[in-house]
This record gives sequence, C-alpha cells and structure tokens, in this order.
Amino acid sequence: MNISMKNKVQLIGNLGKDPELKNLGNGQALLRLSLATNERYKGADGEWKENTQWHPIVVWGKQAEKMASQVRKGSGLVVEGRLVQRTYESKEGERRYSTEVVVNEYQLLGGRAEQE
Repeated sequence: MNISMKNKVQLIGNLGKDPELKNLGNGQALLRLSLATNERYKGADGEWKENTQWHPIVVWGKQAEKMASQVRKGSGLVVEGRLVQRTYESKEGERRYSTEVVVNEYQLLGGRAEQE
C-alpha cells in the first residue's frame, strides 16, 4: 500500500488583533496573524461550555501584502496551510519553540478564496 503523508491544516475563526505586516530586508513581506477558533460542547454538569484556542498564522510574499489590506481584528477567516515548527532564542537567551500555520490558501468569510 502506497500512502502519501501530508502536513495540512484548515482552520475557521476570527482574528484576535489587527495583522502585523513586516517587510524583511530581502524585499519579502511577512504577515503575522492570531486566529481564534471556538468549540462548544456540553460539560459533565450538562452546561454548555466554550473552548477558545489561539493559533499563530504566518503568510508570506504578495499574498501577505494582499491579505493585510483585507483583514483586521474581528475578521472571519478560513485558512488552509501546513504546520511548521521553529526554534528561536528569547531576549533572555532561552531556547523557545513555536508551531505556526503557514498559509497556502485563505478565504474571507463571505468572500472568495485566495491562493498563493
């Protein structure tokens, strides 16, 4: 059996703050977003509960520039991409780890899909 393993994630949520667009020294644009997803479930006590998860989202290049002009805090968004883990050093010299969603495609809720 030949099975292809894929790193693919799709999230539907709302932006928790305005996007942060940076133009890196090499002319490449980088957009950082914070996307909230909500899950509702009934707890053991019979009461409805809500669980909010925050996801760091990264968009590169022309797609980053375009998306930055289309979204703001509260915008509804569908993103599809891949999970990327990175390691970095904090200002205090501590090693930190981060998992981000690097966007391939996105759709504004109520809008049309945009691809890389």
